[in-house]
Amino acid sequence: MQQQQADVAVIGAGIVGLAMSYKLAKQGKKVVLFERNSRAISASIRNFGLVWPIGQTAGKMYNRAMHSRSVWKELAAATGLQCQETGSLHLVYEKDELAVLEEFTGAAAQNGYACELITPANIGKYTQAVKTEGLLGAMYSNTEMTVNPRQASATIAAYLQEQMGVTTRFSTAVNAINMPYIETKDEKWKVDQVYVCSGADFETLYPAIFADTYLTKCKLQMMRTVPQPGNWQLGPALCAGLTLLHYAAFNSCKTLDALKRRIEAEMPEYVKWGVHLLISQNGDGELTIGDSHEYGPDFDPFDKSFINDLIVKYMHTFLQAPDLTIKESWHGIYPKLKNGNTDLVMSPEPGVMIVNGLGGAGMTLSFGLAEEIVSGTYK
Repeated sequence: MQQQQADVAVIGAGIVGLAMSYKLAKQGKKVVLFERNSRAISASIRNFGLVWPIGQTAGKMYNRAMHSRSVWKELAAATGLQCQETGSLHLVYEKDELAVLEEFTGAAAQNGYACELITPANIGKYTQAVKTEGLLGAMYSNTEMTVNPRQASATIAAYLQEQMGVTTRFSTAVNAINMPYIETKDEKWKVDQVYVCSGADFETLYPAIFADTYLTKCKLQMMRTVPQPGNWQLGPALCAGLTLLHYAAFNSCKTLDALKRRIEAEMPEYVKWGVHLLISQNGDGELTIGDSHEYGPDFDPFDKSFINDLIVKYMHTFLQAPDLTIKESWHGIYPKLKNGNTDLVMSPEPGVMIVNGLGGAGMTLSFGLAEEIVSGTYK
């Protein structure tokens, strides 16, 4: 078995592992990155590609998201990675939804958010993709961005290897960690520090440790349309009233309780399956639509067609686009903490740190979290 040496090993080349590798390499560390698959194939490529600061709670989490946003722009400039500063629109068609937006935007400036309430008469200045009948208002935020998740992981990994000196080992499972050594089928690496960023595959290394955490798994279902004709543009990423129940940023709104009660009474299936709607558009003109949230230790491998039907039905309440033909559908699985925490950062033994549990917000939070860990400011 060949023996090699590095300063740091990162296990997992999803977005969390890539973020850790990037920040460590910028610090001058010699990094080796392991990924058991030939490329990232899990949650890091099966998402909207949205960087979504507006959904994060004010203060630490919003700042973490904004740092990640700046790194995405940095990487886009260095690699040519698609990175569109689209902003977002939260659309509301019911009075209780409007009340939440009015309360949220009323306190936005003092909480550090860059957003404003838009009247129906002015919505056309931002997008032509919205059904205006019954529209009561919208919230525009300029901080949201869209990247191409299917391109991003491979592009960043290549940049890390070619420009930042990171050694990559794809199709290479780590079989054992016995500090200061890491063992794979063919190699033994001596390292000072290991970061385990294995995402939903959290049972493989340190299974007993993970069994004592509050981690579970979340399955989401998503769809994508054919490219829109004539270079039609969505504009800002879109969402609607259900999204106000999904993101923690709105939990501080006293008006949210009334909205929750109505949705639970009128749309119980949406609540049961955690359905809310985000719409984004990639550089090829395709619209990404979703999603749902099903929790458990494992899942039926087959998607539930009625969940996709719920998603499409709600989509038609606010989206208008030239061609909504569904080109493909898929599901992703990501780790989620059940105790309300936003991340799991822990050391199971000296020299090893687990970084996990970002709960579906990896694109938004990973680079900011990695910066805090590497700089020693994580709390």
